[in-house]
Amino acid sequence: MPLFLWCLLTVAISQAEQAAQPVEPTSAGSKVPEPEPASVSAVEYSQKGADTCIKCHDEDSEYPVFDIFKTKHAMKGDSRAPFAGLQCEACHGPGVKGMAFMEEALQAGSHVGKVRPGEKRPPILNFGVKSDEPVETQNRMCLECHEDDNHIAWRGSAHEAGEVACANCHTIHTANDPVLDKVTQPDVCYKCHLKERAEFFKPSNHPVRFGQLDCSDCHASHGAGTSTLLIRPTLNETCYTCHAEKRGPFLWEHPPASEDCTLCHTPHGSIHPALLTKRPPLLCQQCHSQIGHPSVAFTTQGLPDANPSGFLLAGSCMNCHSQVHGSNHPSGVKLMR
Repeated sequence: MPLFLWCLLTVAISQAEQAAQPVEPTSAGSKVPEPEPASVSAVEYSQKGADTCIKCHDEDSEYPVFDIFKTKHAMKGDSRAPFAGLQCEACHGPGVKGMAFMEEALQAGSHVGKVRPGEKRPPILNFGVKSDEPVETQNRMCLECHEDDNHIAWRGSAHEAGEVACANCHTIHTANDPVLDKVTQPDVCYKCHLKERAEFFKPSNHPVRFGQLDCSDCHASHGAGTSTLLIRPTLNETCYTCHAEKRGPFLWEHPPASEDCTLCHTPHGSIHPALLTKRPPLLCQQCHSQIGHPSVAFTTQGLPDANPSGFLLAGSCMNCHSQVHGSNHPSGVKLMR
C-alpha cells in the first residue's frame, strides 16, 4: 500500500476513536460554567456603541453630541467614517461594557457611567483645550483618518510646532463646524492671532470681517511650504489668485511689484489707503531719490519755488505714475500710461 494511503487511513481511525468516546452527562439543573468576566484592565469596546454614550450625553448634557448625527463622521454608509465601525469609541477609545464593574472601572480610570458633580471625571480620550491628553495624542487619533493629500504637510508645520490640537480649531459634535464657514472662521483664528484681528479693523483692510474673505483663502492652516502657511509657493502667487491683473508680464516692469507685494502693501490692514505700508511720496522715496523732482507732498519745504503743485498735493507720485505695478504701453517706461 502506498505511503500516502496509509497516512490517510491512520488519520481516519484516530478521528473515529475520538468520536466514539462517551460524553459525561451533567447533573440535572446544573449549568455549563460561564467564563469569568474580563477584568476592567482588559477593557473592551461596547456592543451598543453610541447608544451607551447618548444615555448621558443627550441634548441637555454639558457636552451634547446629538448633532454629530448630522455630520460626515456619523455616516454609517461611508466605510471611512467612525460610525461605520466603533462609533464614538473609534475616536474616544474603548469603554467598559458592564455596569457591574462600575466601581472597579472608576478606580481603574475607565469611562463608564455618569460622573456626579464634584467627583473626579474618569479619563477618556478627550479633545480640545480642556483635555488632559497631550496634543500629540489627540492629533494622532485624527491623523489616522485625515492624513491625506490635504493634510500631509501638517508634519513639521508651524501649527504642529506650536502644539495646536485639531480640536482647538475644529468642532466635531456640531452640524456646522465654525472653522469651515467663511463668516465664522476668522473668529476661530482670532483666538490665537490677536494682532491680525486688530489689523483687520484698520481703515484700509481686506474684507475678512465682512464675510467676503476668510483666512483660508490665503493661508493653508494644515501646513505649507512657506513660513506663513500660504496656499501658493510664493507671496505674489497667493496675491495673484485674486489680483490677477497685477500678475503681468509687463513690457515695463516695476521691480518691487514683481518681486514682493509686501514691499509696498501690508496684507491684513493699514491706516494708509490701498493697504500701503506708508503714504506716498514717503513710500516711493524709500527707493527713489527726491532730488531734482517735486516729490514732497504736504509741505513747501524742499521745493525750488516753495509752491507745491496741486497735482502733487492731491495724489503724490501716483497722480502721474499711475501704472505703478507695470505698463504695457510702448511709451510707458516711466509708468505714466
